[in-house]
Amino acid sequence: MTRCLPLASLLAAFFVLACASVAFAQETRYPEILDAKPMFKAGPNHTELAPLAPATTLTQWNGTFKDLHGLTVKYTMVGTNPATTNISSTTPVYIIPIKMVYGATNGNRTFDPKNHVLSNGRTVVNNILASPIFRRGLNFTQGGTNLGTTQYVDAFQRGNFWKYVHTHTAYHVLLATPIVLAEQTINVSASQGAVYTNPFGTGVIGTYDINAFDAKLQTYMKNFTQINPGVLPLFVTYDVFLTSFGGCCIGGYHNANGLQPGGQTYSHASYVDSHGSFAQDVSALSHEIGEWVDDPFVDNAVNCNDNSILEVGDPLENNANYGAFPYTFNGFTYNLQSLVFIGYFGAPRTNSVHSWLAFQNDESHVCPGQ
Repeated sequence: MTRCLPLASLLAAFFVLACASVAFAQETRYPEILDAKPMFKAGPNHTELAPLAPATTLTQWNGTFKDLHGLTVKYTMVGTNPATTNISSTTPVYIIPIKMVYGATNGNRTFDPKNHVLSNGRTVVNNILASPIFRRGLNFTQGGTNLGTTQYVDAFQRGNFWKYVHTHTAYHVLLATPIVLAEQTINVSASQGAVYTNPFGTGVIGTYDINAFDAKLQTYMKNFTQINPGVLPLFVTYDVFLTSFGGCCIGGYHNANGLQPGGQTYSHASYVDSHGSFAQDVSALSHEIGEWVDDPFVDNAVNCNDNSILEVGDPLENNANYGAFPYTFNGFTYNLQSLVFIGYFGAPRTNSVHSWLAFQNDESHVCPGQ
């Protein structure tokens, strides 16, 4: 008996260690991304994929301004001309959720925006639908000036051209309540992406090559008969960053197949649910929708050193909280990225509310080169 007790204790200890080893082996440790950088992309326009004689086109207007060098800048924006019209325009939107599936060799995880339920009880897609990107119940008062109870990017655009809109009170650039189309699935090969520890927050994220992703979107746009140049197809991923030539991390992009007026515009944004992360909740979406409104065909050339085209989100994306400001709406705190007004690119500052250079007055200088 006295000799058996130590042996029994030894066997019990061995059993405990073995169980602990099995439990530890079941924990997945994901690698970290080195040199991660928050990024957004735009274009280049796929002119070779331009629709042939489209029956409908995007509601759009053309304008010009002389920049600080006296050079004429021509641009096309979504909506109607705020200087000459006093109407509301609405663009139909189709959301296409993209489920990203990673196998045993590259992470063994699935990121599903349609079915993943967030802490507030909504799915990712439903939380996007309930956000100020699409709902009009939030009032935007900037520097004491009420820009309206409206959608976020409409408020931004009203502030962008407040010189005219303060009297053209019916002017709006709105997005229709989106119709959610059938979710699409991408099975990510190990050569195109993997699962990593989120370099900007907690939890994990998936990665995927942007060129491979864009090729998938081209196929989806062909397959959905609802998509035409008069609507905005919006592709949504969850906890996924795109990569370009191995460089991470892209939170979203927008592009077009063909030039104005008949090109097909489209956009992508990722929804990341890690608090404080790059692309947190709808911040990437607010960036991309803002840029789509002001540069839908990614060809509004400007004379700046930091941007060759009129991209209103890029100058602020590296600010605190990645340029985003919190807004509590529908029982959830959304992060909406501030956007620069056209005065930043050398247009007359008097166009915008208070002659500001950005929606949150968080930009003090015009672009480098102006």
